[in-house]
Amino acid sequence: MIFCLITSGLLMLVTAIHSRADTLVLSSLNWPPYSGETLKGGGASVVVARAALNAMGHELKVDYYPWSRTIRVVNREDSIYMGYFPEYYHPTDQFVFSSSMGESPLGIIEHHLFPMQWSRITDLNRYTLGVVRDYVNTLELDEMIDSGRQPVETVSSDEHNIRKVATGRIPGAVMDLYVFNYLVAQPHLVGLGEKLQINKQLLDTKKLYVAFKNSDEGIKWREIYNEGLARIDINQVVDEYLKSL
Repeated sequence: MIFCLITSGLLMLVTAIHSRADTLVLSSLNWPPYSGETLKGGGASVVVARAALNAMGHELKVDYYPWSRTIRVVNREDSIYMGYFPEYYHPTDQFVFSSSMGESPLGIIEHHLFPMQWSRITDLNRYTLGVVRDYVNTLELDEMIDSGRQPVETVSSDEHNIRKVATGRIPGAVMDLYVFNYLVAQPHLVGLGEKLQINKQLLDTKKLYVAFKNSDEGIKWREIYNEGLARIDINQVVDEYLKSL
């Protein structure tokens, strides 16, 4: 009889726990190795986000879109998404940012025969840089781009910029180092990657975040997510993931 009561109690506890488990739905982009529909586990950032939510007893669902749609689908009135990621911090009233879920070393790719020479960010004004449409770069660089002081050519993906720099169409392009290393290791880009290198001076090491809707529900999920992040070893999760690729 006692065993039956204990068993019944455990079943009720498990049922109660599962009944409280919710699923956070986020949008993301194809930005390997951080995120991507065809990547193992959905990408390094997705693996981190899932681990954080699992630590809190919740689940994660991610849908992937071209970057130009990743934010737009969140802002729709009938949106099922509570936010998007991975994102750099930037001033906005529409979203609230999570605690950092990793880092993104941001640099400039260049042709190995024609390295770019610069020490101050304004020195880049004499070069035309490739940037991806709607990507956040660094605050100072984006201010120079917006004011017209920094010449740029805008493309739809990092892969396009790899091709443009390798063929000499532009002297350099802004790119995350992990993204660059991942892309140039792909069979269809290996030949181009051999012509390229990362400029010796980094632009910045950016933090990565989930951008949650600036709403009561979004703020609630941010608190849950942040607590989950604090319960896991983010660096270990990322390192193990990258080694597994």
